[in-house]
Amino acid sequence: MTELGPVAWPPAPIRTERLVLRESEARDRAAFIELHASPEVHTYLGGPRPRDELEREMPEVPGRRPGIFVVDLDGVMVGQVLLRRAPEHSRPVAAGKVDLGYLFLPCVWGFGYAAEACAAALDWFDGVLPGEPLVLHTQTANVGSMGLAAKLGFTEVERFHAWDAEQWLGMRPAVMSAD
Repeated sequence: MTELGPVAWPPAPIRTERLVLRESEARDRAAFIELHASPEVHTYLGGPRPRDELEREMPEVPGRRPGIFVVDLDGVMVGQVLLRRAPEHSRPVAAGKVDLGYLFLPCVWGFGYAAEACAAALDWFDGVLPGEPLVLHTQTANVGSMGLAAKLGFTEVERFHAWDAEQWLGMRPAVMSAD
């Protein structure tokens, strides 16, 4: 049993036209450090973590938890997609629901990889947990993330102020299994 419920983890790698979503490996450590130390990646996420701190604390195989997919482009990690339950102390409408998150290295922004990877992860999610709605949080100032949320089928549930910025909470309706 995982935080996603009775889902076997890790799943087989998910292949898209250009990407592979897979479990983390030791070779991904440098990319994880870069993701979490990048000021660009963390513009709307409270700022980056210090690289030296990440070097000390990052496990040999980072991100190896249920719900974390490494996004692999030509054998190299370029980002991650996360599906995790929102804690019970979250916004009431989000509490206990699965929350979609994603981080991509700036060198691959603008090529549609986030949309491709998130859509593949959502298709997988709909197959293993049909009938579950998803939520997504972002700052309203993050225009790219707002656009991706709409493209993925999330609609606004509420806006609120937190972390010194206006936040957006969207929900994607539950998708029922085709079976």
